[in-house]
Amino acid sequence: MSWFESLILGLVQGLTEFLPVSSSAHLRLTAAFAGWKDPGAAFTAITQIGTEAAVLIYFRKDIARIISAWFRSLVNKEMRHDHDAQMGWLVIVGSIPIGVLGVTLKDQIEGPFRDLRITATMLIVMGVILGIADRLAARDEAGGKHRAAKERKKLQDLNIKDGLVFGACQAMALIPGVSRSGATISGGLLIGYTRESAARYSFLLAIPAVLASGVFELKDAAASGHVAWGPTAFATVIAFVSGYAVIAWFMKFISNKSFMPFVWYRIALGIAIIVLVATGALSPHAAESAG
Repeated sequence: MSWFESLILGLVQGLTEFLPVSSSAHLRLTAAFAGWKDPGAAFTAITQIGTEAAVLIYFRKDIARIISAWFRSLVNKEMRHDHDAQMGWLVIVGSIPIGVLGVTLKDQIEGPFRDLRITATMLIVMGVILGIADRLAARDEAGGKHRAAKERKKLQDLNIKDGLVFGACQAMALIPGVSRSGATISGGLLIGYTRESAARYSFLLAIPAVLASGVFELKDAAASGHVAWGPTAFATVIAFVSGYAVIAWFMKFISNKSFMPFVWYRIALGIAIIVLVATGALSPHAAESAG
């Protein structure tokens, strides 16, 4: 991997990780359209350490408060009713599905799941689901017949059942094209959470899974000796800087904007990939064998 490739791929990772458009799909497609070798699941996992570092800094006050309350609740029964202490447990519970499936499906994630036909299908399917979830949220915010905006759930209403639903949605992002934030936010909206609450929990929930995945891939990459460490580290730094900027923008955007621009973008991109593959202009395994 060249330094220029690492710059572009790091930017793509940072710009798309927190938007509901699938960063893994965009990394895969960037390499395919540029004629580069597929950066692979290991590169994605390692550069995601950079984007998660951005989450740690942006939400540092929330994270410090949650960790402090969680540790104190281990020895103080009174603290177990504290919302921050409960959030610590809910992040752990919500991380279980992706942890189990990530280990179980590791070979598929690094192999068959990277087929561009699967990526395109997931872009479209999850785009439609996100669109439905967004419309339901918009209807409620406008005072729909089923519930009013004030009745949409917030993080204070999160329980173990909802945490597992969020976790199951996050696990779907193991398939390129799904999008971690897109799946978890869609799931949150469908079970009645506000946009801001669904997005905030989505970002917090990703921290253990992404960091664990990145460390796991770092260990394997170090053992294999096939990673271009300089460019990969550079891409990780670029992902951190651009990712932080996107988080700051996205948290303001979702407070009063619809997700529909992302929905139409996902659907259009998915259809374009299907057409290109069907006409032979793009191989479903493009970039995998490129030099």
